[in-house]
Amino acid sequence: MKMKKLMPEKTVLLSKTQWATKLTQEKLAHEWPQSIIDMVGTWEDFPDIEDIRSQQEQDVEHEHL
Repeated sequence: MKMKKLMPEKTVLLSKTQWATKLTQEKLAHEWPQSIIDMVGTWEDFPDIEDIRSQQEQDVEHEHL
């Protein structure tokens, strides 16, 4: 009875980090889905910090410790 080989003849040993990196690169999409691309420009830009600060009320003085 012949035993099946569990590993290919040319086995490459990878560190866990290398293995995870390789798997991530193979499995993840390299492009945005069309539904996301279609959304470009549909939202208003986030306000500048100056715009945010101009809407705040005057800060009150605090007790010195």
